[in-house]
Amino acid sequence: MTARVYVSMKPSVLDAQGQAIHSALKSLGHKTIQDVRQGKFFDLQLAATDKAAAAAEIEQISHDILSNPVIEDYKVELMD
Repeated sequence: MTARVYVSMKPSVLDAQGQAIHSALKSLGHKTIQDVRQGKFFDLQLAATDKAAAAAEIEQISHDILSNPVIEDYKVELMD
């Protein structure tokens, strides 16, 4: 089983890298782009077969290790 965890800055937090990308896109002539939010994702390979237990473990890992819940949001996706 594979888990993918998406991590991005909360909407209320300034995303300096996203703003830099947005500025670069505008300077390259891409005028229709209104905003850019930068993020990251993690793919974790799991040996677990119990989907509920795996989801709970990945949720805890995402909250405690992969993200900073004060300034970042995360989303977990389990894939078979």
